[in-house]
Amino acid sequence: MAKTPTGKNTSGRGQRDLKVKVKTARGRTLSSSRWLQRQLNDPYVKRAQTEGYRGRAAYKIMEVDDKYRFLVPGARVVDLGCAPGGWCQVAVKRINALGEKKGKAIGTILGVDLQEMESLAGAELHQLDFMDDGADIQVKEWLGGKADVVMSDMAAASCGHKQTDHLRIISLCEAAAYFSFDVLEEGGTFVAKVLAGGAEGELQKILKQKFTKVMNMKPPASRSDSSEKFVVAMGFRG
Repeated sequence: MAKTPTGKNTSGRGQRDLKVKVKTARGRTLSSSRWLQRQLNDPYVKRAQTEGYRGRAAYKIMEVDDKYRFLVPGARVVDLGCAPGGWCQVAVKRINALGEKKGKAIGTILGVDLQEMESLAGAELHQLDFMDDGADIQVKEWLGGKADVVMSDMAAASCGHKQTDHLRIISLCEAAAYFSFDVLEEGGTFVAKVLAGGAEGELQKILKQKFTKVMNMKPPASRSDSSEKFVVAMGFRG
């Protein structure tokens, strides 16, 4: 028996009956056909469509937060590279950005990305390159102060070379970490996606100097064949 993201067991027969097969059409590569078939049969993709999330990545931050509890009512959160907005959707509910949890503090979620995004109730979305000079100052102005959480699900464009892709995403993650040092409140949290592969050791070293706790987690929503994991650094020393 296998478990779906909702925790319900499904029989082997049921899975075979429901599985969608994709043939390689003219103009479509074998790899793109495999990706499409994986998407069509991914239970998290189906769940995201049913529950109204903008992507399956929403469940990754849910699972990480379920364990470490940093998205709390009243928190001020910055989501770097937030498009299409799945992480922001999760944050809106958990930090009480819409004030739906009566008697709880109301939080703020600020999402920034290079591309323009569709608006999202409860979230403030801006088109901005966080690596631009003065971006940290601009973000603090939008927030009205420093952040309690900086999170990033960013990934550099893949070139297909495993080592190069690994170095690119680690470099991007390091840039996000240094950005967080400029905008985080003392005691704050930094969460980011990284790819396992060896070069993340220096990032871990830097984070351990700046935070009291540094943990790593591969949430269930992260595909088993992916080398991605998430680093959670808590207790920013300021």
